[in-house]
Amino acid sequence: KAEFPCLLLIGLAHCPPSTSMCSTRNPQTFLDMCEKKQSTHFLKFSLEQLLLDFLTLLYSHCPGYPFPTAPPVDPFAKIKVDDCGKTKGCFRYGKPGCNAETCDYFLSYRMIGADVEFELSADTDGWVAVGFSSDKKMGGDDVMACVHDDNGRVRIQHFYNVGQWAKEIQRNPARDEEGVFENNRVTCRFKRPVNVPRDETIVDLHLSWYYLFAWGPAIQGSITRHDIDSPPASERVVSIYKYEDIFMPSAAYQTFSSPFCLLLIVALTFYLLMGTP
Repeated sequence: KAEFPCLLLIGLAHCPPSTSMCSTRNPQTFLDMCEKKQSTHFLKFSLEQLLLDFLTLLYSHCPGYPFPTAPPVDPFAKIKVDDCGKTKGCFRYGKPGCNAETCDYFLSYRMIGADVEFELSADTDGWVAVGFSSDKKMGGDDVMACVHDDNGRVRIQHFYNVGQWAKEIQRNPARDEEGVFENNRVTCRFKRPVNVPRDETIVDLHLSWYYLFAWGPAIQGSITRHDIDSPPASERVVSIYKYEDIFMPSAAYQTFSSPFCLLLIVALTFYLLMGTP
């Protein structure tokens, strides 16, 4: 349109004499310099987007200046299950032979200096968590959860189980947090100190605790009830100084293993064989 060059020239006329499109590192900087010189409503509201779009186009043709791009985002490092039982402890819940990308639930832990690094992953689009408890039941537990919110981010949150209800605690011991939602899985990694000042809601990890494993849906970034009625828990208390690779079959893959069940199977087999003509 004929108005476009005129508007552009008007905008450039309000810029400092020393300002040129190719003398700045990006269009936004150029526009900011213009606004410092003349911040009329006309320039600010009528020309801002017009100038920015056009200068971006012109800037791409300025010789000797590479077009600015956003800094690369570090990808989430894949969880290494080959280290389980060697340099870190792991819990796997799901199909036999599953890994951090295929288990219903996966957790790893390892000591790094004065911190413990945790890695969690679960087959969910909501949240995945680990609880530190004095028993295998929910209630009075220190909980760390990785929550997938509506903006696509995975945030590390701290909760305390009051009975069957998880109350969010503002004091969050997590640091070096990272998380991702990919392939319908919530995966995260974070550290928290081994020793903490005495607090009812934060346990000392140098002591041994039962680990409670849970995951479930989230609504607008808030966790809701876990996916299964009785979430799995470690069979015994866990020491962060001892690395094991423990597999727990999900309900779909559990087999009859008690002596009574085996005896019952033998008896039924014998009965069927004897009753066959």
